[in-house]
This record gives sequence, C-alpha cells and structure tokens, in this order.
Amino acid sequence: MSRKAHATHTARAPHRAAFVALTALAPISWGSTYYVTTEFLPPDRPLFTGLIRALPAGLLLLALTRRLPTGAWWGKAAVLGILNIGAFFPLLFLAAYRLPGGIAAVVGSVGPLFVVGLAALLLGDRPTVRTLLTAVAAAFGVSLVVLRAGAAFDLVGVAAGLLSALSMAAGVVLTKRWGRPEGVGALAATGWQLTAGGLVILPVALLVEGAPPALTGTNLAGYAYLAFGNTAISYVLWFRGIERLSASSVTLLGPLSPVTAAIIGWAALGQALGPVQLLGMAIALGATAAGQLNSRTPKAPAEKETPVEEETPSKEETPVEKAAPIAKETPIGKEPSKAPR
Repeated sequence: MSRKAHATHTARAPHRAAFVALTALAPISWGSTYYVTTEFLPPDRPLFTGLIRALPAGLLLLALTRRLPTGAWWGKAAVLGILNIGAFFPLLFLAAYRLPGGIAAVVGSVGPLFVVGLAALLLGDRPTVRTLLTAVAAAFGVSLVVLRAGAAFDLVGVAAGLLSALSMAAGVVLTKRWGRPEGVGALAATGWQLTAGGLVILPVALLVEGAPPALTGTNLAGYAYLAFGNTAISYVLWFRGIERLSASSVTLLGPLSPVTAAIIGWAALGQALGPVQLLGMAIALGATAAGQLNSRTPKAPAEKETPVEEETPSKEETPVEKAAPIAKETPIGKEPSKAPR
C-alpha cells in the first residue's frame, strides 16, 4: 500500500466511527419512547401516537427542503415509507399491546437476523459466521435484560412482533439498495418516507381509534418530542447511517434501544435491575460493539467507476518515444477513492 493510500485508509477510521456514533443516537432515542408514552401521553392511543410521530415530522421536513419525489421515486418512497413507518409502527404497537414489554422486545430483537438474510438475497452480502453469532448474542442479551418470570405468550402478538421486525429489516435493506436520488439530501428523503408512512396510518387510526383525544399541555409536550426529536431527527440519522454503513452494522445498533429503555426505567421509574439484567446489558452492548468491528464499510459506487490515478513517471524514466500505457504498471497499493459525502 502506498503512503498516500495508507493515509486515506487511516483517515476513514475516525470518519466511520463518527457515522456509527451518530447513527447510534437513533436507537438510543427510541429507547425513551416507552417512558414518554407512559408518562406524557394519553393511554390506549397507539395508532394516533404512531400517526403523530410520523406525519407532522414528515410534513416539516418537506416544508424545509421543498423537494418532492420524481419519476420512479414516487413508488420507491411509498414502499420505503410503508415498510419503515406505515406498517412498522402499527405492527409494533399491536405487539406491545398484546405482549408483555419484555417478550415484545425479544421478538423484535430478531430483526438483525432478518436483515442478514435479506441482505444476502437483495444486496449480495454473504453472511459470515461471526455476523450470525453476533446477531444471536444480541438477541440473547436483550432477552436477559427485558424478560421476566411468568411472561405469557400471545400468538397474535408474536406474529405482529415478527412482522414488525421483518418490515423494518426489509426497509433497511431496500434503503441500502436504492439509496436516494442524486442531488436529494437526507432530510428530503426522510421527509418522503415519514409522510408516506403517516398517510398510511391516518385512515387506520381514524377507523380503529376514532377522533383524536383532547390533549393537555403534558400530552402536547410528549407528542412534540416524539415527532421531532424521537422521529424526525432520529430517522434522518438512521437513514444516513444506512447509506454509509453496512446493513448488518446498522441493524446491530438496535439493541441499544431496549438497553436504553431499561436504564431509563431504572433511573426514572424505579424499576429494578438485577445481576441477570446487567449481564444481559453487557452481552447486548458487547454484541453491538462487535457488530461494528466485524462489519466493513461498503464501497461507494464511485469506487467502481472512477479510475485510480497513476503516479506520473519521472523524466529520467520517460523514454523519448511514447511508451506503453502507464496503466500496465500496476502500483503495489491502489489508492482508494474518497469516502462518500
């Protein structure tokens, strides 16, 4: 590897670490959803809550960016919005209401395994044994954190939880496969998905739950946080992370959500954390860290299309007549192209 290539390679490490840290803020934020829902929002309104999380945030991003999809992206944005938001939120809330919180979290923790399988089919990313073991360890750690003795299963709730995990996994992989149109920023693309997902939830919420409830100041504060901090900002960070990191790397940040929820429950609600829960946290966090170490940052498309610059030979090495193309003199280490913006 040439000195210039080595310098470019080493510059990528902190760059990637910054992307991982920013992307991790999304599941950490989502870990606060349970606390905000129970302490700030009206009860028994899961679909209305999902609607308020998605639609106002999406409309705000559309107003800020003033960009709408064009051509095939109308359909792609609708599909991604349904998978990541419109189907995911209702299925997630259905699982949460039909199952104890611990079981719902464990069922959802199989999402990384779905992502690994779908990435192999749609992205050509062959799973490694280490990746599979890391995903299994993450699910096991989450189960230790959230499961309690005597928890009861409900088949409808389990099915809803599995479908919600599958929906999010498909959304992650297709977001990775399609990216976003050239010249369109992450804010606009996120706004498309949130708006599409919110419009899907809107009629379902009205049919199932009826008119919106009367809201107090506390309710409004909780909904404002969920819509803008917990959804708009978090999903922008999440989708940007999907673009720059591998699909498995991003989805293995998911265990940060139940771990954060458990820590908030202990600090704010007085919920106990015993040795088993602490062990589960250590395993889940260890699997999350291992998922970032084991995953390689995918190459940007430009790396496949942009030829590598060759070093110009010195005057002493250049013959008077034209020599064979310099490209035949393959350098020992090719200089990798710059990381995507």
